[in-house]
Amino acid sequence: MKKNSTVMLSAMMFLQFFVWGAWFSTLGAALAANDLASIIGAAYGKGPIAAILAPLFLGLVADRFFNSEKAMGVLHLVGGVLLFMAPGLIEKGDGATLVWIILGHMLCYMPTLGLSNTVAFSNIDDRNKFPALRVWGTIGWIAAGLIVGGLGWTTSPKIFTLAAVSALVLGVLCFFLPATPPPAKGQPIDMKALLMVDAFKMLGNVPFLVFITCSTLICIPLAYYYAFTSNYLTHIGFKAAGSTMTLGQMSEILFMLLIPFFYRRLGVKNMILVGMLAWVIRYALFSVGAPAQSVSMILIAVILHGICYDFFFVTGFMYTDNKAPKQVRGQAQSMLVFFTQGIGMYFGFAIAGKKFGETMTSAGAYTEAMPVTEPFTFWGSFGKMFTVEKPAFDAKLVSDTMAQWKEFWMYPCIMAAVIMVIFFAAFWERRELQFAGAEEAKPAADAKPSDAATE
Repeated sequence: MKKNSTVMLSAMMFLQFFVWGAWFSTLGAALAANDLASIIGAAYGKGPIAAILAPLFLGLVADRFFNSEKAMGVLHLVGGVLLFMAPGLIEKGDGATLVWIILGHMLCYMPTLGLSNTVAFSNIDDRNKFPALRVWGTIGWIAAGLIVGGLGWTTSPKIFTLAAVSALVLGVLCFFLPATPPPAKGQPIDMKALLMVDAFKMLGNVPFLVFITCSTLICIPLAYYYAFTSNYLTHIGFKAAGSTMTLGQMSEILFMLLIPFFYRRLGVKNMILVGMLAWVIRYALFSVGAPAQSVSMILIAVILHGICYDFFFVTGFMYTDNKAPKQVRGQAQSMLVFFTQGIGMYFGFAIAGKKFGETMTSAGAYTEAMPVTEPFTFWGSFGKMFTVEKPAFDAKLVSDTMAQWKEFWMYPCIMAAVIMVIFFAAFWERRELQFAGAEEAKPAADAKPSDAATE
């Protein structure tokens, strides 16, 4: 692989996840601060819909008729234009239209996750080099969070402006990437493969059925974290919730490196149980730490994201790859993403949004009463990114709101605990499948839809 190609592909991966990370992590806080808390669940719920439809678009259109880099470029340009409309809609309080704009953007964005993998794999001479490229995506997500926090935009509609500009830059960059012809050009359309018919037959295997069921269910409490953590951190007093949340991605990189070590010793079941347990602990810390606004508990809970994501999702990709027949591996990975990032997260965001509205009855008044901070320069702000200023106004309002946060976070904690117990009792797999593939701590190379998982 040529050096300039490596740089271009690394930049592609960096911007690919920078676009998403710029608005996704702090969307909840931005909507709540602009009197649109009621649509948080609906806004986040559009991503799973796009994740469900993306494989069909890739299989029927992108993989057959267009160069991957050009299709990716057009989608990012259109998606970027849509994002530019979002700040104006937020300022007008037009939540209904904003939800449709987010859906339109995500319908453009989700297929590019698979397309970016296609471009990368098609232009490297050794597939073992892919993780070194993919890690730039995680770095891009972290950079987006740090910049949002550094600019003081955690609760600002400007997060969409940042995402839009980066999407347009990436869209232009795509037209200068190495030419990547459509991988399925001239091949007949295989509807059985597109609809994952052969992969669905794997559900006849009881251990795999238990795994898929629990994986889908655990994504319901996961949605609570993605949709409402930024709002929660803002209420606690964190000056830059987006920057604080990047601690989770930083820990993700560390634990990704440790997966082969733990996998060889623990196997599939114990690895997934550790991941589920981390989710239970994370939500318990959020809940217990709310009344006292315990910064240490909350930071530990955010850092646990590395274990929550890597031990569960990455292990799940590996188990699915080992379990599926070779000719069905791609379908099996698509099916896993369909159930987790699609079905599970869709219902998760809907349930979390409904529960937020029922539980957090004082959240609106609390947000309105929060003091307005003086603006500060970009570079000087980096020293304040992890600063916490506990609100000193209306002690009863603070107490009531934190009590409601305690109740709110207990719901996903209990859900995750129940699912963990079900998985522990019901999942039994042969030892050779429990420990197979321990040397390769990443999804199968041909399973491009698996990268639809949220950072």
